Amino acid sequence: MKSIIISSNCSGGGKTTFTLGLMKALKNRKLEVQGYKVGPDYIDPAFHTEVTKKASRNLDTFLMGEEGTIKSYIKGSGDVGIIEGVMGLYDGIGVSEKGSTYEISKLLGNMPIILVLSPKGQSASLCAEINGFKNYRNANIVGIVLNSISEKYYKLLKYAIEENCETKVFGYIPKDHKISLNSRHLGLVQSMEILNLQEKLDICGKLIEEYVDLDGIISGMQEFQINNEFELKYESVVNKEFKWNNKFKTSKEKNKFADKPLRIGVALDKAFSFYYKDNLELLEELGEIIYFSPINDKDLPQKLDFLYIGGGYPEVFKKELEDNYSMRNSIKEALDNGLRCYAECGGLMYLTKSIDGAQMVGFFDGESVMTNKLQNFGYCKVKIDKKYFDEKLVIEEDFEINAHEFHKSQVNLNEKNVYEIEKMKYDGEIIKWQCGYFKENTLAGYAHINFLGNMELMKTLVNIR
Repeated sequence: MKSIIISSNCSGGGKTTFTLGLMKALKNRKLEVQGYKVGPDYIDPAFHTEVTKKASRNLDTFLMGEEGTIKSYIKGSGDVGIIEGVMGLYDGIGVSEKGSTYEISKLLGNMPIILVLSPKGQSASLCAEINGFKNYRNANIVGIVLNSISEKYYKLLKYAIEENCETKVFGYIPKDHKISLNSRHLGLVQSMEILNLQEKLDICGKLIEEYVDLDGIISGMQEFQINNEFELKYESVVNKEFKWNNKFKTSKEKNKFADKPLRIGVALDKAFSFYYKDNLELLEELGEIIYFSPINDKDLPQKLDFLYIGGGYPEVFKKELEDNYSMRNSIKEALDNGLRCYAECGGLMYLTKSIDGAQMVGFFDGESVMTNKLQNFGYCKVKIDKKYFDEKLVIEEDFEINAHEFHKSQVNLNEKNVYEIEKMKYDGEIIKWQCGYFKENTLAGYAHINFLGNMELMKTLVNIR
């Protein structure tokens, strides 16, 4: 599958708008498109999925490791792959390129990059910026797309760039308020909440067809070739995934069990939608996933072996969640009776007694409150000491997990912390805090994790020792 990376010089530079329009234009040409997102983001992949009609995949070297990242890329399928970058091209952890779009390009065999820029009051200075991006780490930038400008300004910039930067300009996106996407405190409003999203996508696709050299972009795409050195590493990752214990077969029937498969409940609606595709795929290998809505369904699915409540926007939909008393009561009763459960961020908030006064499940003793600023943001390391747990959840070893936090809320709970968390600042200073709660068979915390990079923790959570 040939692919290309869409990047920019900063967040808000037009990456998502162009990515969605490009995906739509390629779909209009009857091509099967696989979407990818660099970094830990959940919202942009949901937009990709809306356009392509197949799950978008995250590429994140910090959460997944290099092998896991390549594995996630390879598991994608289609005629073409479109990889949307994160922040600016070189922006990674701290002031490094670790975890950046540039790092993903290098990891995938120097995958070609299109730089989307939204210039204002620039001409020769924009050329200096582009040359700086090309030369800073010798990034494989194969072309430029200019965003939200007039035709007259575009003609000037196209001439200047191609004259001074030896870089092709593939076209531009005219200013059009009809294609703007609204934001809220954690990023864009979710795709499922935008009533006229299909109209916006249709407009984006048509603008790309009309104003961008789509054939040129397609011809600039590149295949990713696995070298012999990585093939051995990749095989070891596959083995770790599918040979956890004797329940798994090594043939094509690897997701069938020698004994009863698990029934896994996953909360999914407009309040809870933050899930990595890799996490869901790995759970599917354990049995059957039963999706349910904490907003709309009356009760928790019956006879579950494991419950997973991901992140999302429970604070935005707290009234609907509060009104569904039967679901809240059903979840609390199941957790009180020992159902194994893992909850992240919004899932943790939902399991407290309330969110800003709105009644929630009440499993954890305390409340969640929204704040005016981000409480914790970015990559971190979570340490879990087995001494914090009892015989109900067998932990045979201490865990150190690469994770990600991004929330404008805090929980005030009368529960013991089980996570020791630290984050290294750009200057080497270590910031530490505590989070994470374990009660009965439920583990919950603000940190988001990718199971692909934390297989042993997942095995412990679902009890498949």
